[in-house]
Amino acid sequence: MALRQLKDQEHETSEKQKVPLSATAKMRRRTGVAGAILMAFCIAAAGKLFKVSVADNAKYEALANNYHFGTMTLDANRGAIYDANGTALAWSATVYNVYIDPKLYREEMDSIAQSNQNKKDKASENGEEAANLVDVDQLHDSIVTFLSGKLEIDAQKIEDSFQKDNRYYVLQTQVEKDVADEITTYFDQLNLTFIGTEATTRRYYPQNELAAAVIGFTNGDGDGQYGLEYQYDDYLAGVDGRVISAQAANGEEMPYRYSTTYEAEDGASLYLTLDSTLQYYLEKSMDEMVQKYEVKDRATGIIMNPKTGAIYAMATCPTFDLNNPSEIYDATKKEELAKLPKEEYQDAYLEARETQWKNKAISEVNPPGSTFKIVTTGAALEEKVVNLETDSFYCSGYLQVQDAKIGCSKTSGHGAQTFTQALTNSCNPAFMEIGLRLGIDKFSYYLQGFGLKEKTGVDLPGEVAGVCVKKDTMSLVDLASSAFGQANELTALELITAYSAAINGGELITPYVVDHVTDTNGNVVLQNGKKVKRQVISEETSKTVREQLQAVVDNNPTHNAYIQGYKIGGKSGTAEIRATQDIDDDYVSSYCCFAPADDPELIMLIQADYPDPSIGYYGSQVVTPYARDIMEEILPYMGFYPEYSSEDYDTMNVSVPLLTNSDTESAKATLDQLGLTYEVVGSGTSVLSQSPTTGTNMAKGGKVILYTEQTTQQDLVTVPNVVGMSLSEANATLTNSGLNYTALGGTSEDSSATVRFQSAAEGTQLARGSTVTLTLVSGEVND
Repeated sequence: MALRQLKDQEHETSEKQKVPLSATAKMRRRTGVAGAILMAFCIAAAGKLFKVSVADNAKYEALANNYHFGTMTLDANRGAIYDANGTALAWSATVYNVYIDPKLYREEMDSIAQSNQNKKDKASENGEEAANLVDVDQLHDSIVTFLSGKLEIDAQKIEDSFQKDNRYYVLQTQVEKDVADEITTYFDQLNLTFIGTEATTRRYYPQNELAAAVIGFTNGDGDGQYGLEYQYDDYLAGVDGRVISAQAANGEEMPYRYSTTYEAEDGASLYLTLDSTLQYYLEKSMDEMVQKYEVKDRATGIIMNPKTGAIYAMATCPTFDLNNPSEIYDATKKEELAKLPKEEYQDAYLEARETQWKNKAISEVNPPGSTFKIVTTGAALEEKVVNLETDSFYCSGYLQVQDAKIGCSKTSGHGAQTFTQALTNSCNPAFMEIGLRLGIDKFSYYLQGFGLKEKTGVDLPGEVAGVCVKKDTMSLVDLASSAFGQANELTALELITAYSAAINGGELITPYVVDHVTDTNGNVVLQNGKKVKRQVISEETSKTVREQLQAVVDNNPTHNAYIQGYKIGGKSGTAEIRATQDIDDDYVSSYCCFAPADDPELIMLIQADYPDPSIGYYGSQVVTPYARDIMEEILPYMGFYPEYSSEDYDTMNVSVPLLTNSDTESAKATLDQLGLTYEVVGSGTSVLSQSPTTGTNMAKGGKVILYTEQTTQQDLVTVPNVVGMSLSEANATLTNSGLNYTALGGTSEDSSATVRFQSAAEGTQLARGSTVTLTLVSGEVND
């Protein structure tokens, strides 16, 4: 019994011991699971923390900064643009934004009102009248009136701005420094800090419309639009700075004075190959041409160095004012727009605005006309399909090519001609024959070689490539028409670049407008220069082309930019735009010339699109006289001076010397030596005044009036009309009227030459002895 009880007790004890052991094991297992879960959570949290603090640091730092800081951009000063001589064409001047802190304004007004109340309470306690109170309403009205007047904005806008729920609001941008200073002084005196000014920039174009299509302009955000402003925007723009202002914990922006400024890095400056003087001469003459001939679709002109590709001037006429680019600059177009119904005006205005912004020299194509014959000439001479000594070209007034009868400008024909004569006569049948001699394959090869199937690569935006007949689809009719400049369409820059290759030794070069770019420390960060794409023709062939083009000018001065004493080569052109449903027959008149002819340093092309045919449309009529004027002005400016032969001295015009204050006998002797006649008015012994004035050019044999008495008044005479007369007839008519003349474009030996223009209009009153400039043209058209 005792033994059984003992066993039962042992069994009971054993069972009691099993229960705690089992619970401990379970607890341990539970702890292990919980630990594993916690460990996994910690690993995940650590991974997330690593991602946030390391992998995605930039993202979350930006988010934090956005919450704790407000930022504002400080515009960098945009780099300037200068011409080849350092004349500023575009610059950025410092102006100011005027801003307010609306919340601070209300706080300061409340503070003033509270100060008034405290003064009143204290005075009341002492039984006194409060003094030095500020009328808050009156102060408010004064501030609104002052800001409205100085910033030229509506008073209501200022009233509304004071109610804004932020810490920074711009009242006015681009405020000039003197106004900004007045505003700062005014509020300093009032001891108010809610308003401030910050420096920014404004783009100015000091030359206004000069080279507008080349320079381009900036938009309201200061980004380059069109022209060089767009093309070189990355250089000009610089790097904007920032103002970082603190924000409170709740995200509310703190007063603007609690901020950090990171200054902007100003942009680099452009130094161009353009020369403002050459640009002015080009635009001046083109403007006169466009007005006289009522050119419907604008004109374009380029002056460049044919050896390097440096562009000295490039113009579209009419131009526009860079300081106000959205205003239609062309008075005729502006008048047309004003007459439109309201519903049509906006679209027409936008189209006119876009058109005036275009750089016509690179963005529009036209058939080149006879100026293209230089390309055909270069190819033919290089391939030796023309022999200058033995070849003869017969022109009957047309040439039959397959089923097409293609005419010449001289419908009666030129008859038998040498190549030089055919080029001088600008004979279409002769050049059609030359094109057929070359054949489609070789002609297409030279189209490509002269760069007429590709963009020139000029450093300007918006350039398009010419449209040429493809070799695979070119017919013999296409070939014949292309050879004299009618089938293909080119930009003006493509044409002058091809022309340059024909005369510069045979190199196709890349034209450029920017010579170099400098940073704010004056370091050159970009340098442009001559870039040769390929050799198109040999130097020997190019030399022959130059000689042929000089012969064109010398043999036909009335149709070319002939200037006595200078070696000039050139060729005019008249391309026909066939009538369509939208337009009547129109013409592109052009002239391209270069000098010195034996070693060209400059080349110029001018094109006029759609002159009024009732006034004139041949290139030699419309463009050549103005090209001659430009060359007369720019050649001496560029350091090229006339060299006269003995024959030249016999026929050349004479520059009237300074005779005033000379004794009468000495003045007579001087005029005798120059081949000029004279008339003495008065009985004095010294010359007190003269007509024409010193430096005036006049033909030999002309008369100078010498006035020898102080009381003698110069006689006035009326200018007659001599247009259409021969030079000898015009001379007689002007002499009878008491006037002298100087002739451009011809000599008295050219019996077919007649006066096309006279510098003083019929009926004009001039001092007796004054000189009228006569522009001569031959009766035969050679375009």
